[in-house]
Amino acid sequence: MADARGKTLARIHRVRTLQLGLTRADEARAHDKFANEQTLSGRIALLAEAVAPVHETLAAVSLGASAHYRERLHQSATAAVERVRAAERHVERATEATRAAKRDQSAVEKLLARADADAVLKAIREMEDAPAFRKVRHDPC
Repeated sequence: MADARGKTLARIHRVRTLQLGLTRADEARAHDKFANEQTLSGRIALLAEAVAPVHETLAAVSLGASAHYRERLHQSATAAVERVRAAERHVERATEATRAAKRDQSAVEKLLARADADAVLKAIREMEDAPAFRKVRHDPC
């Protein structure tokens, strides 16, 4: 019974270890996506500043084009902010999933340690309950 329990716990531990690795990879991807979205948002903000009207520009066509590009960049900036927020929420969910997977793996590791300790105690009790054998020693002839 204890051997079957040990095998089951070992199998569960392997599965939990794989799940932990997958959730850590997902969390790393989420962090990368969040960093990329922040970088993109920063680049869009820099572009919006670069397209800002300049006092030396007097041509109406140039002002109209600048206004058009500013409007497009503003829309892109708004979308980028939403993507950053979504990426941040995904990072939070991935971090919590990683914590949960680590808790599950730690619980299984504790169960494995307890099962090992129980097996050692059982072996000690069996040795104590075993009949004593008298070793026959022959004197040298």
